[in-house]
Amino acid sequence: MLAQEGWRIRQKNFQSNIKFSYPNETKAVSVTGDKCELNCAHCGGHYLKGMKALKDIPEGNGLTARSLLISGGCSAEGKVPIAEHIAQIAAMKQKMKYNVHVGLVDEEDIQEIAKVADKVSFDFIGDDATIKEVLGIDRTVSDYVACYQKLKKSCSVIPHICIGLHGGEIRGEYHAIRHLKALGVDGITFIVFTPTKGTRFADCKPPSIEDVLNILASARRELPALPIHLGCMRPGGAYRQELDLWAVRLGINGIVNPVSGAVRLAQNLGLTIERREECCVL
Repeated sequence: MLAQEGWRIRQKNFQSNIKFSYPNETKAVSVTGDKCELNCAHCGGHYLKGMKALKDIPEGNGLTARSLLISGGCSAEGKVPIAEHIAQIAAMKQKMKYNVHVGLVDEEDIQEIAKVADKVSFDFIGDDATIKEVLGIDRTVSDYVACYQKLKKSCSVIPHICIGLHGGEIRGEYHAIRHLKALGVDGITFIVFTPTKGTRFADCKPPSIEDVLNILASARRELPALPIHLGCMRPGGAYRQELDLWAVRLGINGIVNPVSGAVRLAQNLGLTIERREECCVL
């Protein structure tokens, strides 16, 4: 039933194409190297290790990508210190596009970020307890709402919702969707909590596929004409095989690094595949 409803909504509001992103032409850069002051329960700085440190890129030398994902570790207040490096980031840009992942930034930082960002990725959390217990910062959902509103005034923002962020539990995901609907949004990227070795949540399980599909279906119903993407972070193996196929059936507009079965299913459903080589928000 969920899939049938989602598919009907998709057919009513969108052309018969689907975007599959293989972001080989987007390089991930960290403004803090592998350092992060938060040590969040789900990440623990693990994902920073796979990024190129900004300090190791002298004036952009050696960068051949079409675009950059510019991120980094957070300060103790939950901010990625992008603005502190804006001169180097601006000097590197040339013809590249930038997707900038910012955290909880203030108005002054936003004005600097707006000078270079083609898109801004903003993690939107809809549960106070998750903010405190997972990220370890003394902030609330209202802080995320306020930051998102400020970003929207100056930047093109694509909020990201991590399904199961609280150790695989569903907490504020539905609230996040409703907040974004009320605030106005151009698109949403969903990612899925993935247990990661060496973190406090290493032994947790990802959310059930049923829970993930219910949330995706809710977003499809609440925001019928809004592009919805399934992002790069989600569990692999059999989990991904099943999730990706259901996401296509539900009427999701795009998937990053889809499994081959999802590609075949999209073709069988009559969808025209639009292949992208960069980050899904660009």
